Amino acid sequence: MAELGQFWSDPVEIIDGMRLLPGFADSQSLFTEIQALCLQSPLRHMQTMRGYTMSVAMTNCGDLGWVSDKQGYRYSAIDPESGVPWPAMPMALSSLAHDAAQLSGFDNFKPDACLINRYVPGAQMGAHQDRNERDRTQPIVSVSLGIPARFFVMNESVQAGIRDSVQASKKSIPVDLSDGDVVVFGGAARMCSHGVRKLKSGYHPLWGEARWNLTFRCAG
Repeated sequence: MAELGQFWSDPVEIIDGMRLLPGFADSQSLFTEIQALCLQSPLRHMQTMRGYTMSVAMTNCGDLGWVSDKQGYRYSAIDPESGVPWPAMPMALSSLAHDAAQLSGFDNFKPDACLINRYVPGAQMGAHQDRNERDRTQPIVSVSLGIPARFFVMNESVQAGIRDSVQASKKSIPVDLSDGDVVVFGGAARMCSHGVRKLKSGYHPLWGEARWNLTFRCAG
């Protein structure tokens, strides 16, 4: 089992199929791994299909990496900037994802992709669904590191077809995330829209003025 975080406490059910594991990840033990991965495959601000530059800086590790450009969203075995495969996923990361998924009722989770995101104050992630993965019976495991962030998930009424942005904002469920928190979602929650509100200023003694997010998927 992966090394637990210093402030690990009991799981919290957010909605059916989505569970928060407060303090589950050991932030300090992951720091060196993440820095090494970013040296091998540097962070970059990808573009959306419409040509907008994302506010969140990204890279990947694992057999597959999530990429975005004017051609669309997809997974690729090759880093388009370097032309070589993404760095291998370290055991410390894959074990963390496996253990968090198992604790949340999803056995035999073996991620082949880990999207590494870095948020700085002012960065955000709009509401979206993770729909580029071939096997949606497998969960998503999301790890938060560094300064706090407000994650949100749309509830069932929004999923049923509410499109108005004002109504949607009132019907989202906020989840405040701190360093080491892990969110696991699958089953009924697998296709729920979710995102991250604009990051507020803050400072973490290890990660500085940033929030890092590791998102594990079974993509291939």
